[in-house]
Amino acid sequence: MAQRIRVLVTVKTYPLPSESHGELVCTAGVREDGSFIRLYPIDYRYRPYWQWYKKYQWIELEVEKNKKDPRPESFRPILGTRISPIGEIISSRNNWAERKCYVLAKGVDEMCTLERNSREERSLAIIRPSQVLDFIAEPYDREWKPKWQKLFKQQMLFGPGQKPLENIPYKFSYVFKCKAPSCKGHKKMIEDWEVGELYRKMRDKHGETLAIEKVKQRFLSTMCAPQVDTHFFVGTILQYNAWVILGVFWPKKIK
Repeated sequence: MAQRIRVLVTVKTYPLPSESHGELVCTAGVREDGSFIRLYPIDYRYRPYWQWYKKYQWIELEVEKNKKDPRPESFRPILGTRISPIGEIISSRNNWAERKCYVLAKGVDEMCTLERNSREERSLAIIRPSQVLDFIAEPYDREWKPKWQKLFKQQMLFGPGQKPLENIPYKFSYVFKCKAPSCKGHKKMIEDWEVGELYRKMRDKHGETLAIEKVKQRFLSTMCAPQVDTHFFVGTILQYNAWVILGVFWPKKIK
């Protein structure tokens, strides 16, 4: 049954090609009671610009439970209905105080505990690593698979004129330890749209090699600096039942 809900957006994944919709984005956020929710699929770039939304902005939209996805937080936006951004982005004033009211309302988890439990009971969470050890960029496919290249060519001929989706030739990951006493460390891939966009921006400005260093500086030396209270938004990939990092929440530490 369809329902209209209100969600505070906390993360957006980098778009992926889709045969039925051109490309799709997974969005996650919290509801007004602080419970996590996943919104997928969303044909983000193919919607009117006034329906585009940003991180830490409230949106209203019509959804229904995704019957093909057993994860409890997963809801399907009803394509063809509008997404309505509400008001301004919640600011980071007072050390992210208002954002914390919603993002941390249900507390934080440990990665080791999440991995032991069923993904069908919990597939979205926020964790606070005890130590961030590294940020890794690993080379990946330089080109989209042939079927996606064919799709993009068709879009250019017959589609609405949206710029073709660019493939990012790297996979980015964090290496960290969680607060579980027996934690031996975790390496988790980052699916955040922000890391892909930052790479593209820095590559166009500085070239590929320096772009990697700029991305690492941002995601490791800034978002995980000693004076920062780093948290990771984490979620599972349905096909692989594996946890990935969806975004970073990084207010300053309070003494």
